[in-house]
Formats: sequence, structure tokens, C-alpha cells
Amino acid sequence: MTRPVCVLVGAPGSGKTTVGELLADALGVGFRDTDADIERLAGKPIPEIFVDEGEEHFRTLERAAVAAALASHAGVLALGGGAILAEENRGALIGHTVVHLSVELPDAVKRVGLGAGRPLLAINPRATLKHLMEQRRPLYAEVATATVVTDGRAPEEIAGELAALLTADGRAAR
Repeated sequence: MTRPVCVLVGAPGSGKTTVGELLADALGVGFRDTDADIERLAGKPIPEIFVDEGEEHFRTLERAAVAAALASHAGVLALGGGAILAEENRGALIGHTVVHLSVELPDAVKRVGLGAGRPLLAINPRATLKHLMEQRRPLYAEVATATVVTDGRAPEEIAGELAALLTADGRAAR
């Protein structure tokens, strides 16, 4: 069975894509982002999916994308920030190496800006991001086998730490 070397979860701005790409390069494996999978499948960007079909339709696509990626991707996998909201997705992560990239609000705001291209942050983005982070933090902790704090750190430093941890644990050894 094919399974990811590790799965990255975290709030918007935690570095899932940036760190994930660097980590995949360091480990010599592929990188996959379920948000990109959803956009490819839908043939349009996520903000358009939210506007045209609504959040529930997006979450249905997301559950399918997570299941497919967990079953078929052998590299580093990044999940969208809200993927852990679905109990089905949290259950599917059991037995996987899941790294929660933790970020606090000030760094998240610096990294994502205030809502550009993020449909859930369109209205009162700072307060909404704060609420999303508070709501999701316990769910990230629930699924995580490790947590790495990303605040004030360069993506290269974080990816290097993760590569060393994964290689030392034998999870990424090929």
C-alpha cells in the first residue's frame, strides 16, 4: 500500500505548502497539496468553488481529495487548513505520520495577508482567522503525531528539522 511519508496539517499561514515543498525536495520525494487537487478536479480556484457551489460542496470535494491522496501518494502531503474538520478525514489520518505546523495569529496574518484568495477570510479576516485557529487547534492536536512551531522561523529551518526527524525515525528512509 502506498502511503505518504508525512502529512502536514495546520492553520492558513502555518507553512504547509512552502515547508512541504522544501521537505519533499530534501527527502527526494514528491509533494502533493489536496487544495491543488481540488482545484484541478473542479477546474477552478477554491474561492470560485465557495462562491459557485458553497462550502459544503467544497468540503465534499475535500473529503474525496484527502482519501485519494492518503491512498496513493508516497511523498509529503499537505492538507487544506480545514480538512481536519471532517471526522472522516481525522479518522483516515490514524496510523499516518501527521505533523501539525503550529502558528500563532500574528505570524499567520503576516503570511496570508488579510484574506486575499481565502474565501473564509473575506469578512473581518483577522477576527475570522483567530476564530478558525481557536476552533481547529484541538483537532490538529488530535491528529498530530508531532507538532512543530513555525513562528519566527524560516521555512528552510523548519523543513530541515522535519527531514532530520523523519529520517531519524526511519519514516522517510528509502
